[in-house]
Amino acid sequence: MSKLAKDEAVLGEEYEHHAVPLNARRSTFSVSMVWLGFPMIITGAMTGSILVAGMGFKAALLAMLIGNAFMFAYVGAMGALGTERGFNFALLASAVFGKKGYVLASGLLSTLLLGWYAVQTGITGNLIHTAFNLDYLAVTMVAGLLYLGITYVGIHGLHWIGIVSVPLFVIFGGWVALDSASTAGWSQVIAYAGTNPGTPMALGVGITIVISLFIDAGTVTADFNRWAADKKSSLIATFCAFPFANLLAMLVGGVMTAALAVPNPQPFGLDNMFGYMLAQHLGWLSVVAFVFLFCNLGSVCAHCLYNASVGWSRIGNGRMRVFAVGLAVVGITIAAANVWALFIPWLSLLGILVPPIGAIILADLYFIRPGAQISANWRPRAFAAWFIGSLVAYGVETYVPGLSTAISAFVAGGAGYFLLSKTAAANSEAQAAAA
Repeated sequence: MSKLAKDEAVLGEEYEHHAVPLNARRSTFSVSMVWLGFPMIITGAMTGSILVAGMGFKAALLAMLIGNAFMFAYVGAMGALGTERGFNFALLASAVFGKKGYVLASGLLSTLLLGWYAVQTGITGNLIHTAFNLDYLAVTMVAGLLYLGITYVGIHGLHWIGIVSVPLFVIFGGWVALDSASTAGWSQVIAYAGTNPGTPMALGVGITIVISLFIDAGTVTADFNRWAADKKSSLIATFCAFPFANLLAMLVGGVMTAALAVPNPQPFGLDNMFGYMLAQHLGWLSVVAFVFLFCNLGSVCAHCLYNASVGWSRIGNGRMRVFAVGLAVVGITIAAANVWALFIPWLSLLGILVPPIGAIILADLYFIRPGAQISANWRPRAFAAWFIGSLVAYGVETYVPGLSTAISAFVAGGAGYFLLSKTAAANSEAQAAAA
C-alpha cells in the first residue's frame, strides 16, 4: 500500500472527483467549526481597521453590515447547492461552464486561494519578524510547513484548527476591543471620523472590501458545505461565518483603531490586535500572542490551501493531499517575496473577476436549469455572462468608484446570464415554430 493510500485510510477520503455520500457527511457542529475558524482571523481585524481608518466608525460599520448580509445570502445559496448534490465547487462549475470549461473558473479561484495562502503566510512571517526580530524567511517557511500539515489532514484538520483558533480569538480579540474602547471611551469610538475625514472612503468601496475579503472562498463554499448533512445544517454553518465570525473579526480591528486614533495606522505592521497584545509588555502575554498568531493565521491558511488543493486536484485528476504538498511549496516560495504587500490591489481584482462566477452558477442551477448535470464540454453562454459581469465591474471601478464593484459584478453577471439564456430560448422556440 502506498504512503498516500495509508494516509487516506487513516485520515479519510476527500471526494475530489465525486459527491460526498450521505454516510460520510459531518455534524452541524463540525461544519460550523470549519467555517468559524476561517473568517475569525487577525486579517479580518486588519480589514476592519482599514475600513474604520478610511471611512470613520459609523460608515465602516454600515459597510460591514451590508457586506456581511450580502455574503450570508451569497455563500448560503452557493453552499446549499454543494450540500444538495454533495459536490465540491469544481464539480458544480462543471455543470455550468462545461466538462472542460470549468477549468477556467475553478483554476482561477484555486490560484487566487493559493495566493491567499501565500499572503497570510507572508503576514505571519512579517509580524513575527517585526515583533521579535526573527528571520523573516525562516519564520515564513516554518509557518508555511505547519499550515501544510493542517491541510494535509483534510476536512478533519480544518475542524480541529477551528476548535483551537476560535476560542483564542474570542478571548483575546474581545479583550483587545473592550480594553482599548474602555480606555478611550465608547463615545470616542463611535464618533471617530477616520484619518482623513475631509475625503473619506466611499461606502461602495468599503462594501467591496468587505465582500472581496472572502468572495473567492465564499464562491467555492461547496468544498466545505458538501460535508453538511442537510441544507439547514449548511445554512447554520454559513451563518457562523457570515455575519457572525467575519463581522466580529472586523469589529475587533475597527474598535481598536477608533479607540487608539493613531494618525496613520499601519494594520500590517503592529497597529493591530497582535501589536496591542505585545504593547502591554508582559512576558507571558507576548508568548501567548506568538502562539495565537500562528494558530489564527494557520487556520485561514489551511482553509485556503485546502480549497486550492481540492480545485487543482480535480483539474489535475489527482488527490488533494498530493496537490496540497506541491501547492504549499509554490505558496511558501511566493510568500518569501512579500506578496502580502499587494493586499488592497488583490481585493480589487477579486471584486471584478469573482462575483460573476457565483452569480452565473446561482442563476443557472436555481432558475435556468435546475438539476442540470455535467454534459457539454463548453458552455459559451456562461463565459459570455462572466465577461459581461467583469466588464461592467471594471467600468464601475473606473468611472463610478463610489459604487460597489463586487455587487455590480454580481448583478451584471447574473442579469447577463438570464438575458442570454432567455434570448437563446426564444430563438429556439422561433426556429421550432418556423420548422
